[in-house]
Amino acid sequence: MGETVLEIRHLSKAFGSNSVLKDIDFTVEKGDVISIIGASGSGKSTLLRCINLLETPTGGEILYHGRDVAGRGVNAPEYRSHVGMVFQSFNLFSNMTVLENCMVGQTKVLKKSKEEARENAMRYLTKVGMAPYINARPRQISGGQKQRVAIARALAMEPEVLLFDEPTSALDPEMVGEVLAVMQDLAHEGMTMLVVTHEMAFARDVSSRVVYMNEGVICEQGSPAEVFGNPQQPETKEFLARFRQN
Repeated sequence: MGETVLEIRHLSKAFGSNSVLKDIDFTVEKGDVISIIGASGSGKSTLLRCINLLETPTGGEILYHGRDVAGRGVNAPEYRSHVGMVFQSFNLFSNMTVLENCMVGQTKVLKKSKEEARENAMRYLTKVGMAPYINARPRQISGGQKQRVAIARALAMEPEVLLFDEPTSALDPEMVGEVLAVMQDLAHEGMTMLVVTHEMAFARDVSSRVVYMNEGVICEQGSPAEVFGNPQQPETKEFLARFRQN
């Protein structure tokens, strides 16, 4: 067994009378790459938003190194510096350059000096191939480039875990590959990642574990070989049927 980083216990989330997550349990260990798959509306993005404290769970616990962060009195920005998130819609600051986007969290939350923040930002922008664009504003770059900047921004906080919420679904097909390539590199380097994705090839080829969600519950989870090669639940079989021939 590796080192447990996150433990989700009996997590539930309801919006009014609509129960979106029901009794979710799973564990994230250091170096895990967990792909969360399932139909739209199955609760995948809500699960990530709860883990990142963008939504307050209705019940259950989110343990980060054994400490429940879902309770009161947690410093959410400080926690998010350890458990970062990359959004579907990039969420870059339009009034800042690429470089400034990657520096602002470091100076405001981590209290780094501008020099240190700049050096760190440049390291990660270089890593994702965006160093030539440091003076561009978000409106001047493509969707794939924006998402790579968003990944660099998240990495610049030097988080222990990165959450990806459908990071390629807002991209044109030709830009999907460039973002998945960056994510694949991170996985190979041992970054702990939770990825909500519709990219089944990524889930099958890059993940250490696949979680299939259906109607707010974890229907099935296991290694990619188990879930893709020999799914046990009828719902999983039906969902994967269209990808099995690939």
